[in-house]
Amino acid sequence: MKDTTTTSYKEGLKTLRGSMSDMLPSEVLEVFDNDANALHEEHTSILKLRAGDKAYDFTLSNAVDKSINLYEILKTNRVVLTFYRGVWCPYCNLILNQYQAILPEIREAGATLIAISPQNPDASLSMKEKNNLQFEVLSDNGNLIAKEYTTVHPNPEKSLKKMGELGYDYDSYNSDVKSELPVPATFIIEKDATISFAKSEGADYRNRVEPSEIIKALNK
Repeated sequence: MKDTTTTSYKEGLKTLRGSMSDMLPSEVLEVFDNDANALHEEHTSILKLRAGDKAYDFTLSNAVDKSINLYEILKTNRVVLTFYRGVWCPYCNLILNQYQAILPEIREAGATLIAISPQNPDASLSMKEKNNLQFEVLSDNGNLIAKEYTTVHPNPEKSLKKMGELGYDYDSYNSDVKSELPVPATFIIEKDATISFAKSEGADYRNRVEPSEIIKALNK
């Protein structure tokens, strides 16, 4: 697959979609796209917490099974918190690569980047190694934390079936068997635990919050 790392997610998405069209049969890509469109139509109110709300505290395991607590980090740094689907999702790999690219700017703004998915620590470690991520990737078993911040929904059956046909054992990535996923969303949390930025591009997981929006919000 071509390198899709860029400062603009939309530009990277165009390249990624071209690569996927070359790699996947059109009928397979159509199933995923139809499910993404259906999710977008079904879920219209995504965020559970918005700007001005107090962030829900949590303690989750990172990729090497070490406990990470949100409020402990907030004692010294602001936090950029993003929810993603998993290492098997090409759109997640693209956006986390792009967030890695702006990590120096995030740190310069006095913030720590954290990414959360329902994956188990082994799958989170795979995500970090695959994308050379230098920020925490945490495991939210059962999407308990995700449900406090964003919408959670079942992974559509047709998509699960196609994933299996492509050789992906979806259940092997997660610690629970509900096959639920968070709608991707990104938050900026200030040191006093107040959320200053909250955004999701909707339940169509092909769309994500642009890296430039995060930097702009951090420097506001």
